[in-house]
Amino acid sequence: MAKDITREMAERFSRQIRELPQNKVIQNAMMKNGIKAAAINNDAVVSMNHVFSHEIETGKVSNQKQSGRCWMFAALNTFTHKLNAKFRLKDFELSQNYTFFWDKFEKANYFLETMIETADEPVEGRLISWLLETPQQDGGQWDMLVALIKKYGVVPKQVMPETFNSSNSRELNSLLNAKLREDAVKLRKMHAAGQPEEELRQAKEGMLAEVYKLLAFALGEPPKTFDFEFRDTDKLFHREQNITPQAFFEKYVGFDLDNYISIINAPTSDKPYGKTYTVQYLGNVVGGKPVKYLNVDIETFKSLAVKQLKDNRSVWFGCDVAASSDRNEGIMDTGLFDLEKAFGFSFGMTKAERLDYKDSVMTHAMVLTGVNLVDGKPDRWKVENSWGEKVGKDGYFVMSDAWMDEYTYQIVIDKKYLPEELQKAWEQDPIALKPWDPMGSLAWMH
Repeated sequence: MAKDITREMAERFSRQIRELPQNKVIQNAMMKNGIKAAAINNDAVVSMNHVFSHEIETGKVSNQKQSGRCWMFAALNTFTHKLNAKFRLKDFELSQNYTFFWDKFEKANYFLETMIETADEPVEGRLISWLLETPQQDGGQWDMLVALIKKYGVVPKQVMPETFNSSNSRELNSLLNAKLREDAVKLRKMHAAGQPEEELRQAKEGMLAEVYKLLAFALGEPPKTFDFEFRDTDKLFHREQNITPQAFFEKYVGFDLDNYISIINAPTSDKPYGKTYTVQYLGNVVGGKPVKYLNVDIETFKSLAVKQLKDNRSVWFGCDVAASSDRNEGIMDTGLFDLEKAFGFSFGMTKAERLDYKDSVMTHAMVLTGVNLVDGKPDRWKVENSWGEKVGKDGYFVMSDAWMDEYTYQIVIDKKYLPEELQKAWEQDPIALKPWDPMGSLAWMH
């Protein structure tokens, strides 16, 4: 057989297409409307009913706009579900810009500290090349949000509202990453000249002052104290004066963040179930809560999510949102597109193969707010997104159970829902994964 593509080979492939007249119809439909629109399975659309046997009462969805803060929006949404119910609020939001500011600032310090720590590594090596590819970004993980809240608390959105740059972060990210790469050059040159770490960290403080100024101009400065005023659904007025962000979280949100852990389903051969994992150089707050996962099989994974939902508590989760989904319909289902019938060949990797061969990874974080149980087993899930009300059903999506199996990778669960053997498994020291491992991906999709 020939190594190269010959004219005869291309002509043979062309004849194979022309032999079936219906291929011309499919070709025209795809060229006119796009591949997925031409291959959509309307039976799947009909079956994905936005009605569920178990639903948590929520409210109006939030909108991250042109930013990669889905992980942050999803986590803050889980807090506001409880806060709205407890204090009889309607459509209240916590400030995503507040946590965004501190995340950017902490990620800058995390990156610069990493540059000091790895100063002896060659710049052309895989590790430094990986770190310099994206010094910081909008994306994140649940544990990274926990680290921020433990240090800085939260504030109402009214106290630190959105700015142009929080809702459209591309320009800010470009400038900040350019500045951090420039700072990396300076730190590595200082180290190469034999200057001690103390002098590098002194220089780093001046670099952080510049980062703070950039963030303050783009996002505004975070408040140190504020007044919290609201009128509840019973029309009663409330006022809390001069409260700190940390005290606000403790009083009004009241989550014991130490009880919430990340459960993953990564069925690859290098990650046995029942073991815990972390990822090298993944984090935001130096000295903050490290990223840690417990890997379990998919049936255990789903049963934990159902337990928490049945207890009227929403579930933060991470997934590959673009796979077999339609954002306008608000549907995520493995049967949504008849691509195999349209093309006549399969798209058939397993979940493990998609992870190993870079075909799928966690890209987006949302919130499970309902589940439809049939004979005790889930067949579809209700999802609160953060893309505004113009997608899905008023911003809510429906996810088939088959899609959950294939494209959902992480949930955050209160430890009390874990059976005893998994609680013990969680206490293991985590196995450290390489920075480029698929489980080191950050939720960033918008």
